[in-house]
Amino acid sequence: MKTCVWYEEYIALLDRALRNVEAMKVIRDATDRFFAARKEATSRIKRFKELVEKLREIRREAIERVDELIKMVKESVEFAGGAFHFARDKDEANGIVLKICEEHDAKLVVKSKSMTTEEIDLNNVLESRGIEVVETDLGEFIIQQLKEKPSHLVAPAIHIPRKRIADMFSSILGEDVPPEIPAITMAARRVLREKFFKADIGISGTNAIAADTGTIFLITNEGNGGFVTNAPPVHICIAGIEKLNPTVEDAFIVSRLIPVFATGQLMPSYISLITGPSRTGDVEFVLTIGVHGPKEVHLVLLDNGRTKMLRDPDFRDALMCVRCGSCLNVCPVYRTIGGTYGYRYVGGIGIILTAFTEGLEKCAGPAFACTLCGKCTLACPLELDIPGMIEKLRKRLQRNGYAVPRHKQILENILNYGNPFGETPH
Repeated sequence: MKTCVWYEEYIALLDRALRNVEAMKVIRDATDRFFAARKEATSRIKRFKELVEKLREIRREAIERVDELIKMVKESVEFAGGAFHFARDKDEANGIVLKICEEHDAKLVVKSKSMTTEEIDLNNVLESRGIEVVETDLGEFIIQQLKEKPSHLVAPAIHIPRKRIADMFSSILGEDVPPEIPAITMAARRVLREKFFKADIGISGTNAIAADTGTIFLITNEGNGGFVTNAPPVHICIAGIEKLNPTVEDAFIVSRLIPVFATGQLMPSYISLITGPSRTGDVEFVLTIGVHGPKEVHLVLLDNGRTKMLRDPDFRDALMCVRCGSCLNVCPVYRTIGGTYGYRYVGGIGIILTAFTEGLEKCAGPAFACTLCGKCTLACPLELDIPGMIEKLRKRLQRNGYAVPRHKQILENILNYGNPFGETPH
């Protein structure tokens, strides 16, 4: 049988993942804790079912009105004194960010956690131009230093044992950092604190955007998001068009429920609301832009295949996803192979997004790894039919030549011999 490169490469990745027993134990323990905490949190929230129903209404309305919301958010951002940019693909997005950095002669960029910047490979683009990029989310910083890829939507370093992390910080600081979580977090504080105030530009993603006010919602626990979006003189937010919500009240509900489903928190430590650059009217009540916070706020709204997904009735519902990662916490495949179950975006929902943002070859291997068990749908606050979308995606993959060799052989055996084993009838 002819060698199938994409398949052989993915099988090799799976083999390595399955041999990493320690990492898989860490992932299973962490996802168990997330799901247990979620059950506790949902039982403590009054009118929880009503809130979830409202979330579904908001996200359904948002994807149905995307074109209108893009125009609305542009007007809102500019009215608030910010700058709006629309990027059709990753090259345009990177070009916009690079231009802003070069206009400000940026030498150091600090970042808050953003899967969208992972999608467009922003760090490598900036570093190729001599700009230092520092991830400030602890998990992302660990991933960056170890030159690995994120393995979870909300906990990117979930697969890395604390001993390895402690060794990394020991190397950076030139002193022994014990493999204890408080010691590790204090080491991160020492390493990163000075970066916030020396940075020329802060780059963040967003958890939700209110189109009617142009407000960027940013959920964090560590406090780094506040520093990234406040300390440098320029803030750039990069977001996919699916992060738009009609009103600020809608974006509040989205932000209220994401941490519940993501990590089982009733509320995160911080929810930052950013509406344009800093300003004051304290001197003769004359409005002046740029006080303690950034003088400039840029919103870069990214398409990169999302409009194509929106127009596709088989997959448009995937844009309703709020990226809480709850589906990963119950997925038997993810809990066995971790971040190998995907390309940049992991899990079933990540596979679907990858098909449109990266192309079919990048999602082919993971798409055929799904068991179609349906646990993701049960865990999803929006009840997205992820297995149904995966089945449809598999059919498209097969039509485009991405068939698992063994499956193809079985089909040929059935057609030629009347059985899946290729045995000649007696």
